[in-house]
Amino acid sequence: MAKKNRTIQEIKRYVMLFIGSIITAVGLEIFLVPNNIIDGGIVGISIMASYLTGMPLSLFLVVLNIPFIYLGYKQIGKTFALSTLFSIASLSYWTHVFHPIPGVTNDLFLAAVFGGIIVGLGVGMIIRFGGSLDGTEIVAIIFDRWTSFSVGEIVMFLNLFILSSAGLVFTLDKAMYSLVAYFIIFKVMDIVIEGLDESKAAMIVSDKPDEIADALLARLGRGVTILHGEGGYTKERKNVLYAVITRLEMAKLKSIVDEIDENAFLTINDVHEVMGGKFKKKAIH
Repeated sequence: MAKKNRTIQEIKRYVMLFIGSIITAVGLEIFLVPNNIIDGGIVGISIMASYLTGMPLSLFLVVLNIPFIYLGYKQIGKTFALSTLFSIASLSYWTHVFHPIPGVTNDLFLAAVFGGIIVGLGVGMIIRFGGSLDGTEIVAIIFDRWTSFSVGEIVMFLNLFILSSAGLVFTLDKAMYSLVAYFIIFKVMDIVIEGLDESKAAMIVSDKPDEIADALLARLGRGVTILHGEGGYTKERKNVLYAVITRLEMAKLKSIVDEIDENAFLTINDVHEVMGGKFKKKAIH
């Protein structure tokens, strides 16, 4: 049964990588490429190389990424390398399929915005399911070991250099629109990778843990996990309540805690994804 579930999950993962590559290809070939607007990373370099040489974008996507797939295999692992290879091959195929289709708009701003949204959605799906289209991230991981810069800082520097190059290959305004598209891609990727579920994790330290736990279950319809802790200064044993709620339930939770124990210590943090632990939720009252 476990092996069957793993197989199903693996098939699902590759299906999502395939869908993500189709969406990315649509954003590139229908919006960005016809208007000479580029993305960051190897995709952006491939777009400029295709423009300068007249050779297909699909060819550069594969050729330029080969060294990075090898590096990914060595530095990160076989699963990541295979997922990346599959994603890049799929993207290369679909960019070739969509290339003859004319762009839907000549308005550079609309192309940057809608192309950025669509590419961000596709790339976000690919990253969420274990693949990658950007060799600069692999380079950044390697350089991070040799420098004091973080992976994010290195990726940003490389992409700013690549995006600025669009001003030399195309025009300055195309470089600026490329920056707009890249920013939108980055934000949409964030949403797809981290999820749209605006859940919150609440941790409550109180001298009345049982009363608060019962109230949260009865009045908020949320289960609570009790963690056993100890005060760092007083060394007193404390019960810490942990609960996952929605953004709309925050005010109600604060009200319940304050009503029962106004001296309770409460922290609330963002949760990007919730799996398992579900039960039939009661209505709030």
